[in-house]
Amino acid sequence: MRRPVVAGNWKMNLLQSEAEDLVKQLIDQKELTRNVDIVLAPPFTALAIVRKLVHGSGIQLAGQNIYFESNGAWTGEISAAMLRDSGCKYVILGHSERRSYFHEDDVLINKKIKAALNDELHVIFCVGETLEQREQNETREIVESQLKFGLEGLATSDLEKLIIAYEPVWAIGTGKNATPEQAQEVHHFIRAFLETTFGKSTAESIRIQYGGSVNQGNSKSLMAQKDIDGALVGSASLNAESFIGIINSTA
Repeated sequence: MRRPVVAGNWKMNLLQSEAEDLVKQLIDQKELTRNVDIVLAPPFTALAIVRKLVHGSGIQLAGQNIYFESNGAWTGEISAAMLRDSGCKYVILGHSERRSYFHEDDVLINKKIKAALNDELHVIFCVGETLEQREQNETREIVESQLKFGLEGLATSDLEKLIIAYEPVWAIGTGKNATPEQAQEVHHFIRAFLETTFGKSTAESIRIQYGGSVNQGNSKSLMAQKDIDGALVGSASLNAESFIGIINSTA
């Protein structure tokens, strides 16, 4: 049975003092990690303080991005080894905001995934279609292409350190979200792609999260779907009460 995983992507939010307040509220809930893996992805500036606070709690750390080179003259970038040295177990790659605003394509994302895995980081790999692509019935084509090129060159064993997050771009930060049925349809499609590419055993074991305006009101019905194994949460992860509610509904 796949263990659910809920990740909070804080994006470019929270100063260190604000991060400390939020994390303290989370770790006060001693039972949170009993049935769910919890991952927090603070901005780089808050990694150190969050690492210290979550030590021994079962909550894991993630970085929001890496560069594919291990070191060198890459001003403003950060490597997989640096994230791991900062206490991170995970890194989020392929997020639509990176694809759109920073023009990251599938080839670059594939390099980053390989660099992360090579340095023993687990990857939360994001895929998803825009509203225009959905309206043109291109969802499967787009998601399949992102999976195909993003995972190119990976061995079956690499997928043990991979989580896939389906995030329809039209639902991220918009207040809109896919219906449970729409989300399940794409999650099932992703699992079928994985079975064809990497085998049934791998497809059955890999966890697939849903992301896109997940909140307390919709999380329970989303998490009840057969192929949805957790959530990648944006703005709702910035509030302890709402994030805890999502975690509990996932459990």
